Amino acid sequence: MDLQQRINAFSKLGQFLSQFTTNGIQKDDNIAANELFFDGFKHQIKLAKEHNGWFTDTNVYFSLESWANALTTSNITQWVSQYNFNNIEPKNIGIIMAGNIPLVGFHDFLSVLISGHNVLVKQSSNDKHLLPYLAKYLEVVEPGFKNKITFTKDKLENFDAVIATGSDNTARYFEYYFKNKPSIIRKNRNSVAILNGNETQDQLEALSDDIFRYYGLGCRNVSKLFLPKDYNFDAFFNAVYKWHPVINEAKYANNYDYNKAVYLMSEFDMLENGFLMIKEDQSYASPIATVFYEYYDTIEDLKAKTQEDKDKIQCIVADGFTKDEIAFGNTQKPKLWDYADNVDTVDFLLKI
Repeated sequence: MDLQQRINAFSKLGQFLSQFTTNGIQKDDNIAANELFFDGFKHQIKLAKEHNGWFTDTNVYFSLESWANALTTSNITQWVSQYNFNNIEPKNIGIIMAGNIPLVGFHDFLSVLISGHNVLVKQSSNDKHLLPYLAKYLEVVEPGFKNKITFTKDKLENFDAVIATGSDNTARYFEYYFKNKPSIIRKNRNSVAILNGNETQDQLEALSDDIFRYYGLGCRNVSKLFLPKDYNFDAFFNAVYKWHPVINEAKYANNYDYNKAVYLMSEFDMLENGFLMIKEDQSYASPIATVFYEYYDTIEDLKAKTQEDKDKIQCIVADGFTKDEIAFGNTQKPKLWDYADNVDTVDFLLKI
């Protein structure tokens, strides 16, 4: 199986996923192996939603639609064109996946297989239904993937390198356990937005997507705002109001009520609008239904701070702050070449 065959297989997977969108499900009889997999995948989506209350229709279909948009022949070709895949000796690469948002570990899975290696996946129990089914689809549309994809519920064994994602606490375990293997170990990260008070209504509404998508559970979700002194929150609260139906989701509402009670009993100062609380805090990781904020004096000071804390920050949402910033509303729309923690996964895999 050469590189072009692998590209073709993943582009077929993208076409398959394109049937499942935030606007609804539309079957396309021209999709490869659709009769075998279409109805079954609908069932796997149902199981995923039943198993994890955070995996709502909106969140699952947004993830599937995002991957459908990414997995086109042109996108994959553009991504892999910067690497040399010649003379790759297939190795066994273990992946320990998180389960905070649907298919959160798919990019690592894709990177290993597109590089020509074999993948050994240990999934999170929170997100265990979708990926194995998609792996079966890949094996049918490209038989060369057979025997190259393995899922396990047990301890990883017989691997040459590992990519592991978890909390800061589990990362310490990973670093010890995998100390003798090439590895990428990912820890907690959060995303921030830098505002200057001159943002348009459209920009702030787009920022609300960065905050609320996936209930804020992803590392690419904005959990903290950096604001100029005397920032007026009126425009911000007006812009985020489009997300107010989120309070009707039971798990979100329970977290909102709990965190609000904690803040009130602790007599913390905070602002809230019935579905979101904002609180001045120097931390980056805010609880569900809460966004932290911190004031800055000068842009120069803020650049120094974000550079100092770069290992805690996944994305910076801004307009004219830094060359690596992300436009408002785009944190959950990464390109294939936008690597988590700015660590080039494919480059790592090609050097093993």
